[in-house]
Amino acid sequence: MAGPGWGPPRLDGFILTERLGSGTYATVYKAYAKKDTREVVAIKCVAKKSLNKASVENLLTEIEILKGIRHRHIVQLKDFQWDSDNIYLIMEFCAGGDLSRFIHTRRILPEKVARVFMQQLASALQFLHERNVSHLDLKPQNILLSSLEKPHLKLADFGFAQHMSPWDEKHVLRGSPLYMAPEMVCQRQYDARVDLWSVGVILYEALFGQPPFASRSFSELEEKIRSNRVIELPLRPALSQECRDLLQRLLERDPSRRISFQDFFAHPWVDLEHMPSGESLARATTLVVQAVKKDQEGDAAAALSLYCKALDFFVPALHYEVDTHRKEAIKAKVGQYVSRAEELKVIVSSSNRALLRQGTSARDLLREMARDKPRLLAALEVASAAMAKEDEAGGEQDALALYQHGLGELLLLLAGEAPSPYSPQPLAALPSPRALPLSAAEPPGRRRELLHTEVQNLMARAEYLKEQVKMRESHWEAETLDKEGLSDSVRSSCTLQ
Repeated sequence: MAGPGWGPPRLDGFILTERLGSGTYATVYKAYAKKDTREVVAIKCVAKKSLNKASVENLLTEIEILKGIRHRHIVQLKDFQWDSDNIYLIMEFCAGGDLSRFIHTRRILPEKVARVFMQQLASALQFLHERNVSHLDLKPQNILLSSLEKPHLKLADFGFAQHMSPWDEKHVLRGSPLYMAPEMVCQRQYDARVDLWSVGVILYEALFGQPPFASRSFSELEEKIRSNRVIELPLRPALSQECRDLLQRLLERDPSRRISFQDFFAHPWVDLEHMPSGESLARATTLVVQAVKKDQEGDAAAALSLYCKALDFFVPALHYEVDTHRKEAIKAKVGQYVSRAEELKVIVSSSNRALLRQGTSARDLLREMARDKPRLLAALEVASAAMAKEDEAGGEQDALALYQHGLGELLLLLAGEAPSPYSPQPLAALPSPRALPLSAAEPPGRRRELLHTEVQNLMARAEYLKEQVKMRESHWEAETLDKEGLSDSVRSSCTLQ
């Protein structure tokens, strides 16, 4: 039975207390179960008299979707009831409020905090995407926090959510204008990719303190959204290149050019693969078994690489584990692997330096032979600068960027393509020198042989460095290890010297 208009309604089995928030047709209250557990829940009360046909459909959709969902980063629907006045959705209680309040009380979020939250949101969206569910109203107000002490994101409010296959396009206006994709605002056909635009707006707001289309009026907002101008990212605060890349790819007005869901989940800044989960320990263990085997075979470089990859999963495994005894057991094992990685690093670094010294005379000869090839000579100078950067403290990122640029030029020369002076390519996109045609720009002979060998050596160095940099840049995993007392040794073992 409903209570008086000024107070919360009454519901059998629960005591409804403070109001947590309200929307168009629903009010959410904090409540306690009358059972012995005194469980705290959130109860979403929908007044029947406020419902029209569309809102009834939205509510039924929300109940249907949430009933079948169990995910760590999606608010759980525990039960639902109804009486003559209201429909009640009994939800998991999130003590940390919503993401909007969290951002605004801090003005902006540091990149490493935004990254943790984005990873958790991506995990929820991946779960939904695999089930052809689109949220369609993603905004900070619909993202709740489990607590303020150790906050975990919980995606909520599925009133607009729809089951959408990739080919099932709609043109009904849904969601909140500030976070709404341009194709929605313009009432063109749209599909699940509208959620990716909304993710971009949320990330932009978290990092810069306000959404990209903050406006004084709806007409001003609509004009900004309908514009074809490229969204420029503020220069401050300083952000990593990977973070800026993701923002620009999410905030692409043309949905056909916007980042795909799979590329979003796999993007280096999101790195969903290394998110703490129940699978982290199993994946770490598989890699360690391979590392030990390579170690026993005397392949120090391969063993070190596998130990570092394993540690990349052990860190989230430690973060995920709640059982104290199991956590201590994992920590002990990790300590052993870190110690062995330290020993292998000395062996590999010594071997690499010896190889570099051995290659010096051949490298000097190659430079002499390239005096009539300005672009080849310039590319070799870039590669030399990359090697020099490796020896500088904190120079790994600069070294890797130089390797990418130099190798891009050298491989294009080997492949017989005309290189452009400023066209660094991602290492993953570069072909293996073994796959290059013999009828390339460089004629057969000593110079081509030397160049081919140099490219192989440089690519091996660059790939090795890239692997180490990736481990070092796992900011929030490293923070976890700081608490465990393992951070310095892991960073040391998996950083190229």
